[in-house]
Amino acid sequence: MNTYQQKLDAFGRLLTIMDELREQCPWDRKQTLESLRNLTIEETYELADAILDNDLQGIKEEIGDLMLHMTFYAKIASEQEAFDIADALHAICNKLISRHPHIYGDVKVKDEEEVKQNWEQLKLKEGKKSLLEGVPNSLPAMVKAYRMQEKTKQVGFEWENTEQVWAKVEEELGELQENIRNRAPQAEIEEEFGDVLFSLVNYARFIGVDPETALERVNRKFKSRFEYIEARAPRPLKDMTLAEMDALWNEAKAAGRKLPTTM
Repeated sequence: MNTYQQKLDAFGRLLTIMDELREQCPWDRKQTLESLRNLTIEETYELADAILDNDLQGIKEEIGDLMLHMTFYAKIASEQEAFDIADALHAICNKLISRHPHIYGDVKVKDEEEVKQNWEQLKLKEGKKSLLEGVPNSLPAMVKAYRMQEKTKQVGFEWENTEQVWAKVEEELGELQENIRNRAPQAEIEEEFGDVLFSLVNYARFIGVDPETALERVNRKFKSRFEYIEARAPRPLKDMTLAEMDALWNEAKAAGRKLPTTM
């Protein structure tokens, strides 16, 4: 592994290359904060894919791509005389020190949950108006639901046990079914369906499951098994019966076409 100095040298090398590209490359010169945004989102999802695949080589590559983006944003900001990369790094260092008084102060904590509770309270003292203020609006809805529930939990806005949460899931399912039976307006059915999903996210937290990861694993499993059907179909799928396709689906299951256990 690289020494501490080698790590500093590598970061310095990236900063130098960023300066050179911004000065000499037509594409790099043209970029703005806004033009990089979607590219950064794409790189973040590529990192997320590599993590699910347990692809350490891929994770290394995607970390590098994201580091490039961070230095790119800082470079553009420095050109606008707003801040530079040192300002951004000092800001996060100061924030980490401030929010870890159990490490850099005399506060005592007993476990991880107490650390998270202190973190949220410190954020409010720093001027945050709401516990939920730091949850990005553009987060995928399921991730956002999970994050909001995690945050409100820190002030005690939480069910006491798993049984209560499952009862809420069943209650929401009942309300959804009732709305469907009564032919309620589509907007009301959509709202009730959203309540079901939100309560299931809550239940996932209580049983130690990350719902976004769980759904993505199922997505990949479905994709793998459906591709098995496509590859072995004796004729075009539109000409096959559901029973015939279901038989191939069961073959895929029997053949063990599941996600790698390393995921």
